Amino acid sequence: MITSFRVPRHSPAGRVRLTLQTLLLLGIVSGCGEDTNVVLERLSQARQITSDLQLQFTRAADAANRAVMADTDEASVTFAKEAGQATASIQKDIETLNPLLATLGYADETRLLKEFSDRFAEYQALDRRILDLAVENTNLKAQRLAFGPAQEAANAFRDALKAVQASESDKDRWHVEALIARAVTTVREIQVLQAPHIADADEAVMTRMETEMATSEKEARRSLDALRAVTPSASKPHLDAAAAALARFMDLNAQIIALSRRNTNVRSLALSLDQKRTMTVSCEERLHALQNALAKRGYSSTRGR
Repeated sequence: MITSFRVPRHSPAGRVRLTLQTLLLLGIVSGCGEDTNVVLERLSQARQITSDLQLQFTRAADAANRAVMADTDEASVTFAKEAGQATASIQKDIETLNPLLATLGYADETRLLKEFSDRFAEYQALDRRILDLAVENTNLKAQRLAFGPAQEAANAFRDALKAVQASESDKDRWHVEALIARAVTTVREIQVLQAPHIADADEAVMTRMETEMATSEKEARRSLDALRAVTPSASKPHLDAAAAALARFMDLNAQIIALSRRNTNVRSLALSLDQKRTMTVSCEERLHALQNALAKRGYSSTRGR
């Protein structure tokens, strides 16, 4: 505070007093201006970092979702890596913003950032679990086996039995044709069950389908044995080829079931649509609240510090 005392304005002492007051006043104003500029600069930086936090969080969530929905292993890995990079940027922004808000003395904003950080830690843990499942792609791999090698093996089984039918005499043709039709049908029954097995997440339902598959397999093998009993020796190479194709098909079916049982794509999608969606909304709410709080800060709020 500047103490005033009455001295004639035009006296030497008065001129000295005015000069001292002017210098002191200029010093105070200059100091306030410098402090205000620093605060406003820090406030602008805090707003920019918060905006980047929102951007990186959106990028991370979007990339993780694309990893879950990807139809190739390469795409899943690429999107998972992109999500990881965005997550690292989020962590860096939090570490930069936290001390900046503390320096500004913004208690409410510091609290909102802490709430976001805590929720984001939970989000990260769940997201890592989802991405680990997604990149395994067991359901997708099972589907590829079913529509690729397993389909080829089933067709080879059918074609080998057709060759048996073509070489058969008219005498037993009807019987042979019936056995062949039954054998091919039972293999097709297994194929029909593969797709719903891959898509289902219910353990009991999958077990029931596997039981039906096992019943169809037994029927196919019984049909082959019956064909050996009623066909001439000339049909043996064709029946051997059919048996080999059936064995290959059933081996592939076992692989399909094992991959389907892991259900990594189904589980990752379910987690994304349920738990992760809730966590994402919670994180976004804190970020929006933080952005709004910083948007209300301005010159008037810096003067009250």
